[in-house]
Amino acid sequence: MRLIRVKNLHCAACALDLQDELEKIKGVNEVAVDFITQSIRVDVADEDALRKVIRKANRFDNVKVLDEDSLLPADGGRRRELARLFAAALFFAAGLFAQFFWAENGVAGTVFMCVVYALSYLIAGLPVLISTGKNLVKGKIFDENFLMTVASVGALALGQFAEGVAVMLLYQIGEFLQSLAVGSSRRSVAALMDMRSETATLLRKGGQVGVPPEELRAGDVVLVKAGEKIPADGVVAAGETSLDMKSLTGEAGLRFVKKGDEVLSGCINAGANIQVQLSREYRDSAVAKILDMVENAAAKKAPPEKFITKFAKYYTPAVCAAALLLAVLPPLFIGLSTGVWPWADWVVRALTLLVISCPCALVISVPLTYFGGVGRAARCGILVKGAVCLDRAAQIKVAAFDKTGTLTEGDFRIVGVSETEALRLAAAAERGSSHPLAKPFEIVATPYTAEEVKELAGRGIFCRIEGDPVLVGNAAFLHENGVEFAPAESVSTVIYVARAGKFVGYIEIDDRVKAEAAEAIAALKRLGVQKCVMLTGDSPARAAAVADKIPGIDEMHAGLLPDGKLRAAEELKKEGVLLYAGDGVNDAPVMSAADCSFSMVKLGSAAAIEASDFVVVSDRLSTLPAALAVAKKTRRIVLQNIVFSVAAKLVFMAVGAAGVLPLAAAVFADVGVMLLAVLNSLRMQAGADAFDGDKGKKEGSGRKAAPGNS
Repeated sequence: MRLIRVKNLHCAACALDLQDELEKIKGVNEVAVDFITQSIRVDVADEDALRKVIRKANRFDNVKVLDEDSLLPADGGRRRELARLFAAALFFAAGLFAQFFWAENGVAGTVFMCVVYALSYLIAGLPVLISTGKNLVKGKIFDENFLMTVASVGALALGQFAEGVAVMLLYQIGEFLQSLAVGSSRRSVAALMDMRSETATLLRKGGQVGVPPEELRAGDVVLVKAGEKIPADGVVAAGETSLDMKSLTGEAGLRFVKKGDEVLSGCINAGANIQVQLSREYRDSAVAKILDMVENAAAKKAPPEKFITKFAKYYTPAVCAAALLLAVLPPLFIGLSTGVWPWADWVVRALTLLVISCPCALVISVPLTYFGGVGRAARCGILVKGAVCLDRAAQIKVAAFDKTGTLTEGDFRIVGVSETEALRLAAAAERGSSHPLAKPFEIVATPYTAEEVKELAGRGIFCRIEGDPVLVGNAAFLHENGVEFAPAESVSTVIYVARAGKFVGYIEIDDRVKAEAAEAIAALKRLGVQKCVMLTGDSPARAAAVADKIPGIDEMHAGLLPDGKLRAAEELKKEGVLLYAGDGVNDAPVMSAADCSFSMVKLGSAAAIEASDFVVVSDRLSTLPAALAVAKKTRRIVLQNIVFSVAAKLVFMAVGAAGVLPLAAAVFADVGVMLLAVLNSLRMQAGADAFDGDKGKKEGSGRKAAPGNS
């Protein structure tokens, strides 16, 4: 997907119209125009299609494609807009004064009234009139500019000067207030952008060189001074310090790091100077992935967003048709039956209906709420792939967890060895493996070097050492390859070793249950999750030992290969919307099958990010209930806005059609509904409590053991 920054995209309805036009371009596979972030994300077949997209966007109303990244309107532009509206309001006030205190006493007062009303109308409404004219030339009729133009011009034609000017002035004031509200969400994205370092101090033989983070490469060593941000992910090469990771993980408190510790970009050095050797380029770093996910989130729309998009396409033309019928049919029937033709009264009612009908409240507030939810989640250290993921997460009923690295720390240590030779062979085989079980072997000295290493997911490692085939893995792996032995009885994870078809020995490895596991699962149940299940490839005995330490695990399935986990997940989906949390590498198939998936890994794992809907930066289980709380609050606000906006519109339209609501009051009704919906959306900026679920919901304490394959 290509990102195109734009400016002057003034309304959500305009964004929908532009998206419709861009979708018609040959070579455009997918396009999403986002009014809130002022951006276009487009997937094109070739560069020619991209040029057509840019050309079309530049020709759409006042929209301009930007070369530089710009999320916020310039302060000068906002001040000019405020000055324009203030001048229009002053002339309008002068017109009201002349109308009620001067115009009735002579021609001079009437002329003055008409002049100041005209000035107010033109100052406030000229941009709307120009946009309407351009759209009419292009054959685009049913948008908010057209509605306001027809309503205001109609009122002026009927001699209702104050009402006609008020329609345009109040509409423009509402648009300005809307821009201020939406600007708040854009500033939240701008705050995320502050995580990115502007420059990095690269250490070279010749000294220190300041370079943009984009120019850094894996292997480079950078100096990070006190108060500076780490520019890209890496490992501390020299020095020790404390890091402020709140901007990345959402968690307060400092983390102490020393030589050899991994550090993520975006963290602030809160102590002494350190040197960091980069492990990946900026584009693959934590900050780059956070920003990319937040910006891409708008492209994956939730069902309510898709509904609003379709609704707006048919709603406005339908209302315009209803207004036309309201202006023509009732006075026609009344005139034919009574001889009195009340055209003016019914035309005003029709104009009132047009003013009230503007769908801005829905078109703006729904995507704005999802945008706020994605941004809020990012500030909590949770990366969300899109609004559709938030929507699914709000409906989760069943949660399944991988054991190693998810419910446990994944920080293994060797607790038992049957034969020293088995330990040496295993250490050679595990060299270079990214699996968590390989980590404790890194410090084991071995005289051997493994060749032809093949890692088999869920089983173990095959390699050759001194020409002999060596197997290192679980009991099933060795049995599959014809090695005869008696499995050890242990509650720890056991790795078995065979050489040249003969059993050598085993190594016992153990890790700890995460301290926050029990509370996180209890919080999930307070948020409406009805069942929590553990799925693991570990032995039934080890799985049971871990499950016993975590109250709230209702069921477990042990000894599962990746395909066994997949089958178990498919069965769990029959009981409700399924969340799966795992390490995102061996669990990728299960993550793809689950309704909603979380990767409990540090950033940089491509498999995790591709397979999951959420990536938990802090690697803490406590962020799962935080994500569900954000998702539920987002969906709740979306539904509130939909119900409130539709109900309010229907009530005001009925009152307006009945002739009870004056035309100027109709503008107040329209702008008021829109602003209330937008302000309600901005509640997402206030955050969400990770544990604000149903406090009275009873936690399931019983556990139904189901060891073995399923």
